Amino acid sequence: MAALLVCAAPPGLGAQSPTAGFTLDQVMNYPFPDNLVAAPAAGRIAWTLEERGVRNIYVADAPEFTPRKVTPYDADDGQELTGLAFSEDGSMLVYVRGGDHGSNWPAEGNLMPDPTSSPVQGKMQVWAVAAAGGSAPKLIAEGDEPAVTTKTSRVAFTHDGKLWIAPLDGSKPPEPVFARGRSEAPVWSPDGGTLAFVSDRGDHSFIALFAGMDRPLRYLAPSTSRDSSPAWSTDGSRVLFVRRPGAGGVPTLEPRPQPWSLWVGETSTGSAHEAWHSGGAMTDGMPEIAGNLSPSWAAHDRIVFMGYQDGWPHLYSVPSAGGSATLLTPGHFMVEHAALTPDHGAIVYSANTGQDPVDIDRRHLFRVSVDAPSSTPLTSGATIEWSPVVTSDGRFIAYLQSDAQHTPLPVVQPLAGGAPRKLGGDRIAADFPAAALVTPQQVVFKSSDGLEVHGQLFRSASGPARRAALIYVHGGPPRQMLLGWHYMGYYSHDYAVNQYLASRGFIVLSVNYRLGIGYGYAFHRPQNGGPRGASEYLDVLAGAHYLQGRDDVDGQRIGIWGGSYGGFLTALALGRNSDVFAAGVDIHGVHNWDWRPGPPADLKPAFMGDGITEDDVRRVERVSYESSPISAVKTWTSPVLLIHGDDDRNVDFHQTVDLEQRLRENGVKVESLVIADDIHDFLRFHSWQIVGAAVTDYLEKMLRPRQ
Repeated sequence: MAALLVCAAPPGLGAQSPTAGFTLDQVMNYPFPDNLVAAPAAGRIAWTLEERGVRNIYVADAPEFTPRKVTPYDADDGQELTGLAFSEDGSMLVYVRGGDHGSNWPAEGNLMPDPTSSPVQGKMQVWAVAAAGGSAPKLIAEGDEPAVTTKTSRVAFTHDGKLWIAPLDGSKPPEPVFARGRSEAPVWSPDGGTLAFVSDRGDHSFIALFAGMDRPLRYLAPSTSRDSSPAWSTDGSRVLFVRRPGAGGVPTLEPRPQPWSLWVGETSTGSAHEAWHSGGAMTDGMPEIAGNLSPSWAAHDRIVFMGYQDGWPHLYSVPSAGGSATLLTPGHFMVEHAALTPDHGAIVYSANTGQDPVDIDRRHLFRVSVDAPSSTPLTSGATIEWSPVVTSDGRFIAYLQSDAQHTPLPVVQPLAGGAPRKLGGDRIAADFPAAALVTPQQVVFKSSDGLEVHGQLFRSASGPARRAALIYVHGGPPRQMLLGWHYMGYYSHDYAVNQYLASRGFIVLSVNYRLGIGYGYAFHRPQNGGPRGASEYLDVLAGAHYLQGRDDVDGQRIGIWGGSYGGFLTALALGRNSDVFAAGVDIHGVHNWDWRPGPPADLKPAFMGDGITEDDVRRVERVSYESSPISAVKTWTSPVLLIHGDDDRNVDFHQTVDLEQRLRENGVKVESLVIADDIHDFLRFHSWQIVGAAVTDYLEKMLRPRQ
């Protein structure tokens, strides 16, 4: 048993595999684009590009769309680039550098991540840069959530829960705007004269309007509700926002509907009216997907939004005056990423549907009017498309695209139809092994309770007659693994590792277990999931049984690996079924549900005597414990590698510290790898290299000993 603190890449990371046609370093060495945005003018788009941990912003202009780098960063320093926002004329880009925007909670003292272990504390800062390029970025101030207006040459942003305003050129220090509570989500009016933002007061929140230091703040129809997501009408006379009930009410230990509504506020009077509200069914909550479209103003004085009312995440529209909502995208598929056209008359969106039945495990693009359910496909085939935007002149759509062999790149094509054109292909390394990658096969199998489960099978053409096999389980859990490179950087790294494992002779099955997205509400929100019974584990075990039933799999050499929620399921599998899973790698997994924030532990005193008995709480705690991997340590015999970054703001590092001690006390062969000072998503490429090498080396050592 060994514990290892790693700060340098293990030997052999780039060594040529004796059986594979590529190294792990080669398949992990790809550029990853993200944060694609379109300028309100100038036919311009921008995106971030991460290359071996070096993050920069690229800009391209219609009609040639030749990419140019406009930022000067050159180090794998773990500094995120997020919050890209163009000025109204498209001449400037504002962005945020630093922070951990995927975290569940702030670090102690609200400190920024320091993945390079620098003695100088990192900062999260708002910067501005000319979209034309050729000039150095200008520091605005420390902050987040920038909103820029060139009409008054100002940028608004948040810092330490307060709202700040600064000149766009950074010529003067920022000025704070005092408001009680926590200020969030600033957005300028079309004329740049008024700022709408969320004033979060804890159990309730308001939509606030700021029009100058010499005028008091105004609030739109303040109530006991929680108001959020402000959006201005095109003429600046109204603000659309989301309203949900305030925190409180009779407590419950069971899931209950999460109602919400759309309101329209009049900026001249401060009054507001309800335009639409959800029903009382469990399916009526707001969708939980990666590319959720915020409610927006559309043409014909309509509001478009994402809803889950028919059991699938879909686009709807409703008159701003109120009325029945029109379902724009009916069908058994999920809408995920969406963007309005410049005239606000149509929506371009991604969905897991298409002409091929296996498109349920891909994404393609479609266009639909904002007032009629008649969609037109824009892409098709064996590719995956997401994050569409439309240029300001309405002539082109830009999006990100991948397939089984080719990693994501920006693509542009005429909106009216025409050949797509990839951008930035020159950033792909000459030795990237696209031609050597396998095409994952869609497999469908049934869980022990009859639920149909999808997976992607990675299998190289050559190899022994009976091979070692692996189950891969994604995190989230509201995620869906696809038949190609993923639209999230975390899962693109995992896809690369699965490709490498397949090249080494493993058969790898990636399991899209229940609790994930892409297969409807009943699949996404099952009874007895997570701490209420971990029913999703049935799907993981069914995947292993599927592998055992294959003639080309050695049923005695099946392993499992995954991160975050996938780490939780890896630990649960090893604890409950060491007879099935011979070894595993658990990356920053949850091991004890009692440490999660929220009920029942945190609210137990409030529950008692309010309709909930001591027996009720004990029952929930018992189920929560039995759903935790720590409950299965006594039956855990298979070896495991535990990996965790100790600045994790999503899964407490103590989850791994505690599990390792429990396993040691039970005589389990356990190794651990700690990535000092890095976070849940591993901000540095260097950290991903270490983790990828550790995963592949360990699984090969345990399941495929060299002769």
